[in-house]
Amino acid sequence: MHAHPDDESSKGAATTARYVDEGVEVIIATATGGERGDLLNKNLVLEPGYNLAEIRKAEMANAVKALGCKHVWLGHMDSGFPEGDPKPPLPKGCFADIDLEVAAAGLVKLIREFKPQVITTYDENGGYPHPDHIRTHEITMYAYQKAQDPTYDLDLPPWQVSKIYYDRTITKRKILAAHKAIQDQGIDSPYTDWLDRWEVDGFDRVTTQVHVADYFERRDAALLAHATQVDPAGMWFAFPRDIERKIWPTEDFELAVSNIERIEQEDDLFAGLR
Repeated sequence: MHAHPDDESSKGAATTARYVDEGVEVIIATATGGERGDLLNKNLVLEPGYNLAEIRKAEMANAVKALGCKHVWLGHMDSGFPEGDPKPPLPKGCFADIDLEVAAAGLVKLIREFKPQVITTYDENGGYPHPDHIRTHEITMYAYQKAQDPTYDLDLPPWQVSKIYYDRTITKRKILAAHKAIQDQGIDSPYTDWLDRWEVDGFDRVTTQVHVADYFERRDAALLAHATQVDPAGMWFAFPRDIERKIWPTEDFELAVSNIERIEQEDDLFAGLR
């Protein structure tokens, strides 16, 4: 469950590709179209008057093709990232502004229709404090409860998700390892300022490390599909892949909810379910 197009490619994409190849049916749900996003790849030249929302839809389709999974839009309006002191109010009717029950209704329906064993999403802080990321966490936890509630007013039968994971793909410990590895190669690290600003690591909450080194190319292809957001010469590609495979071959998650017996230090999101 993700907030914007491109989040699925920067958070757990290699894991998605691995499970698709293992025959697992995977659906990515994207809450918003990223309409209030920016052109982050400053090296990309677009025609004057371009429609970013339409471009991002096409980029998302290409990312899904690279990963081999299915995809659904929940159809909410991007909230944008409020900046300033004090921060401005959220735009009326945006994803983070509407009532939680309304925001979550489509996800409850999807859970009951698809019947997933496992859901991945963001933690209570959204991974980072974008209002759409925080709201994504909120609707996921709300939908998890309502999907299994037989009194919830839907024609579809209830369904209980077995496990919910928070994405921990990007932690300070991992980026620090990448930073040192890059410097050891005599290359200027793009992560210096980022590390200086990083307050909470998050790695101490990791319970599950999925080995996905063989799927980094698929992850990278999905990232590159989001050309408006990802610069091929930018920080996402600064970590030499041969070194990444040696020192950090996993994508990492936190088991937040489990309705089965927990397993210490998992290496599989479906541990205990196979």
